[in-house]
Amino acid sequence: MTLQHYLVISAILFTLGIFAVLTRRNAISILMGIELILNSCNLNFAAFSRFMTPSTDISGQIIAIFGIVLAAAEAAVFLAIILAIYREFGSIRPDEVDTLKG
Repeated sequence: MTLQHYLVISAILFTLGIFAVLTRRNAISILMGIELILNSCNLNFAAFSRFMTPSTDISGQIIAIFGIVLAAAEAAVFLAIILAIYREFGSIRPDEVDTLKG
């Protein structure tokens, strides 16, 4: 596979992620779209590191692993917020939640 193949796959993932974020009304589906966007960025980091740097340089893979760790932490925080919203309002649809109570 060449760099162009990886970039096409990454562009498809990014487009699907943007589509999911913009069209979904469920908070979990929005989270999945954000994860698709982050994974497409990680794929770009790894692909550019593989094809544009010497074979001993793994900085792109390290950045991608760091991105995966950040995505896992972001998902945990997002799910905790969604659980709190569900307990308060009884729904996880973002457009139904219009107030933040202290």
